[in-house]
Amino acid sequence: MTIQNEHWPRLPLDQWQDTYETLHLWSQIVGKIRLSQMPWINHSWHVALYVTASGLTTSLIPYGTRGFEIAFDFADHRLRIATSEGERRSFALKPMSVATFYRKIFHALAELDIEARIWPMPVEILDPIQPFPENEAQAAYDAESVGRYWQALLQIHRVFTNFRARFIGKVSPVHFFWGAFDIAVTRFSGRSAPKHPGGAPNCADWVMEEAYSHEVSSAGFWPGAGLGEAAFYAYAYPEPGGFSEYNVRPEAAYYHKELGEFILPYEAVRTADDPDSVLLEFLQTTYEAAADLAEWDRGGALERKTDPRPK
Repeated sequence: MTIQNEHWPRLPLDQWQDTYETLHLWSQIVGKIRLSQMPWINHSWHVALYVTASGLTTSLIPYGTRGFEIAFDFADHRLRIATSEGERRSFALKPMSVATFYRKIFHALAELDIEARIWPMPVEILDPIQPFPENEAQAAYDAESVGRYWQALLQIHRVFTNFRARFIGKVSPVHFFWGAFDIAVTRFSGRSAPKHPGGAPNCADWVMEEAYSHEVSSAGFWPGAGLGEAAFYAYAYPEPGGFSEYNVRPEAAYYHKELGEFILPYEAVRTADDPDSVLLEFLQTTYEAAADLAEWDRGGALERKTDPRPK
């Protein structure tokens, strides 16, 4: 194994699925607190979390003339809340139920004179068990597994950012959506799209309609939900004719008919001689499948051909 891919940890789902499912719900609670305070930003960009040097953060959340931030620290395994007035609260991330996490975070916010109200139901999850304040069943937290996942996010964020930099059209941040527990980056053609049919589990159709109001080529990473393994994905909306038959690389990539997306197993990237190149090849060729087949203005207004910095 090369020095480079030593930084891409193993992520076998069976070793941390209970922790993953619990952490997913914790992230939804934190994400919904951000949602409750933020003005709406196109395509739900205002709800996302962001990768940091120690985990995930809401970034600054406005609260009147104040501001606060909530961060998952996956290095020291703590949930941290900081205000613009210098106040701090934190508690250990360890095995605890979703209901306990919910009580702890809202108690900490109350101590900081921050009132936030959220809809206490999970979203984008099939058959959610219970509302957050009642969920005593999901309570796992394996710190070692979470640490490996965070290390994977650091590598993925870095490669996604390099890919994002090639595009000068409208493009999303590299951000983490707690609904599906995925990190993603999305490019836009600049043209409007047909009305999205909706249908995401426990998510209002109008949210999906606004998210996909314009043509996109999107890529991201899931740690395993629905596929049984960690994997990268890429899709186009609307999907142009011939998309599923496009010659996407690397060889390990395939089109998943039920999902309507290209899939690249994380293991194929992690075990490659050059993981960055393999992942970038997947990102680039799936984008080309969307952009070429839908006749995006690639050579005109959308792509950067050279580094703009002075030599």
